[in-house]
Amino acid sequence: MKTASAAPRIIGSIQLVGIRESVAHARSEVRRWLGNDHPAVDDAVLATSELVTNAFRHSDARPYDFIGLTLTEAEEMIYVEVRDPGSAFSGPYVRQEPEAEDGRGLLIVREISQGWGIREHGRGLGRTVWCAIRAVPPSADSSAPEPVSGSVGGRGTG
Repeated sequence: MKTASAAPRIIGSIQLVGIRESVAHARSEVRRWLGNDHPAVDDAVLATSELVTNAFRHSDARPYDFIGLTLTEAEEMIYVEVRDPGSAFSGPYVRQEPEAEDGRGLLIVREISQGWGIREHGRGLGRTVWCAIRAVPPSADSSAPEPVSGSVGGRGTG
């Protein structure tokens, strides 16, 4: 019997100033909050990097504005949320041009997460772009055969 799910738990939250160095600071904070041994740390750090970079590059944020970063855990998921001032001219989207040299941040986020989305907070109030990353490693398929010692792709003993 499954028990009632726990309420979401905020792992960490910071306000980042609108400068380039804030992206590296966001990555290091996420790594510190989760710890290097957390199964989702690398994906959470990568998603954070992409979402914070997008917030600075594609919103109306100026150097003295703040970008909010919050990491939450709920029901075996890590939620990365980045709040920015929004933009009067564009919104986040997954770029479809395969030869594009940049603009693949949300494509990466889409691929490493279980889902992502946007919450608009109203004119002049900004937006939040979020993604959900599995917080637990995928369970081993019990029906999968065990590797045989010395077989191709298996671990040999000597």
